[in-house]
Amino acid sequence: MSHTFDDLVAEADAVSVEGWDFSWLDGRATEQRPSWGYQRVMSERLADPGVSAALDIQTGGGEVLAGAVRFPPTMAATESWPPNLVKATRLLHPRGVVVVADPDEPPLPFADEAFDLVTSRHPATVWWTEIARVLRPGGSYVAQHVGPASVFELVEFFLGPQPEEVRRGRHPDDESADARAAGLEIVDLRSERLRTEFHDIGAVVYFLRKVIWMVPGFTVEAYRDKLRELHERIEAEGPFVAHSSRSLIEARKPAA
Repeated sequence: MSHTFDDLVAEADAVSVEGWDFSWLDGRATEQRPSWGYQRVMSERLADPGVSAALDIQTGGGEVLAGAVRFPPTMAATESWPPNLVKATRLLHPRGVVVVADPDEPPLPFADEAFDLVTSRHPATVWWTEIARVLRPGGSYVAQHVGPASVFELVEFFLGPQPEEVRRGRHPDDESADARAAGLEIVDLRSERLRTEFHDIGAVVYFLRKVIWMVPGFTVEAYRDKLRELHERIEAEGPFVAHSSRSLIEARKPAA
């Protein structure tokens, strides 16, 4: 692996960031995983014989959904970004999953009460009224959300201190209130903060190119000076440490 600043940055700036697979970061960054194991939870719920139809919202490249052992007879997924749509279609169609292009804005392109289960991992937006609309009575939304101030040590290194309303965004208490306002009952809610380490500046560049809402408008050229500063810090002090924020939420539509 190249170790100079210019080589590390150039390598990370050139690699594809399509899909939602972070394997390029193996050996270069680490993230502690939530104790509940979302993919296992999702897989168990999808395999429940009481679930005949399910929807995965904002499926990305389909990598997380593809980890499920079994799907219900009707399985659909939505995605908005064209490169991810292509990847998800190639990955999921052979297993009978219908991947639907959707702009991540209301309405969802499905009929009322179409699904027993709706899932999502790290949705960028959550439209609770639409989730409630497409769930059948007694159906559930089971998801892992990014929580408040996630990886903000890195965000604030580049953008400076953020106002409290920004730091509080995606707070599970607020999301729970929104879910209840849409007519859903909160069945389970768990939150954890998890240690994340970036071992070289290339990992930082790749992460910020892929998770585009962290530092909006990020480009290597726009932030080269800050990148060099962070590179020198990592070289002198070791990995840059941040903390991701994750919530597991289950919301149920009351039975008729």
